[in-house]
Amino acid sequence: MKSVERVSDMKVRWVLFLGILASAAQVGRCERIKDIVDIQGIRGNPLTGTGLVVGLAGTGDTTSLSQRVLTNILRSSGLVVSPSALTGQNVAVVIVTAELGPFAREGSLIDVDVSAIGDAASLQGGILLPTPLRGLDGEGLDGQVYAVAQGPVSIGGWTAAGDKASITKNHQTVGRIPGGAVVEKQELSDFVQYIAGRRCVTLGLRNGDFTTAQRISTAVNNLFPGSAVVADAATIEVAIPSHIDKTGIVAFIDDITQPEVQVDVPAVVVINERTGTIVVGENVGISTVAISQGSLVVKIEEREIPSQPVAPFSDAGRTVVVPETYVTVEETEGHLIPVAGAITVSDLAKSLNAIGATPADLIAIFNALKKAGALQAKLVIM
Repeated sequence: MKSVERVSDMKVRWVLFLGILASAAQVGRCERIKDIVDIQGIRGNPLTGTGLVVGLAGTGDTTSLSQRVLTNILRSSGLVVSPSALTGQNVAVVIVTAELGPFAREGSLIDVDVSAIGDAASLQGGILLPTPLRGLDGEGLDGQVYAVAQGPVSIGGWTAAGDKASITKNHQTVGRIPGGAVVEKQELSDFVQYIAGRRCVTLGLRNGDFTTAQRISTAVNNLFPGSAVVADAATIEVAIPSHIDKTGIVAFIDDITQPEVQVDVPAVVVINERTGTIVVGENVGISTVAISQGSLVVKIEEREIPSQPVAPFSDAGRTVVVPETYVTVEETEGHLIPVAGAITVSDLAKSLNAIGATPADLIAIFNALKKAGALQAKLVIM
């Protein structure tokens, strides 16, 4: 009976979910330009380096790699020791990564992530020794140090262990150092470009669409006539008026990214068959069709049956309770249900809710509709 209750609960949640989608579609909400575009040239740059975490309570590397790295660090400090003299598991070799922000200047602090690359069991309580972080180019490391990272590693969890059991919270071999790197070399972004001799700012749509791009161009031209041109479905080039000097460019970008435009959403249905997740786009519609929906109801009941010895009043056996499982399957009779043509997600939600479709049923229905040519949308199966 529990399985039947779960199926019913799933239907209720799916109906509510489709109802939310339907109400959202009816609103026709607009978005600010700054929330749907990126300005070309403004991006972060990845940094990476190899470091050593020390101070671990016997949870570090057991391999000789960490011993050799520590030996090199000590040698650079004037202390010469043999790797074999460094016993214990209190150090771990790690990869340190960070992102140099587009406007990070010398002396500013950035966050770093620390990941063990050996067989360390935990980085809890460890401290990262000073580690230079280098930038990357098309061929690998560019050799320049942009930041130096160091500090105590926070793993956001803990481990408690005894002789026979242990308890662990969160991942123990990956940590973070908030503000753990000091920027030594800045790499400021250049977002003003020169196209045909004119200063321009390029807006890149995160989800390319010709209709949305044209709406953005129209909104910008309403503020600065003749300044915006749609280059393609994801690119809008905006010329900076000649009367705006260098000090006014920031205010100009703020002006052109503040207007709200309606984002055009393509007609698409995304299905993840592994998780049963279905996302229906706003403009999805179905042509007039008839759908036959059949369903199976599986009832699983657990019972405990007493088992008596074979020979009554005999000492050869004893009475025990044996669990048994009863499984029954009921198939309801399918009906051919006409569904009127739907042109919005609201109509589609009403049509599918009317036939009581579960997520598993909807996956099969959408696939069948696509095959029949009745689904007026792109079907994406993950």
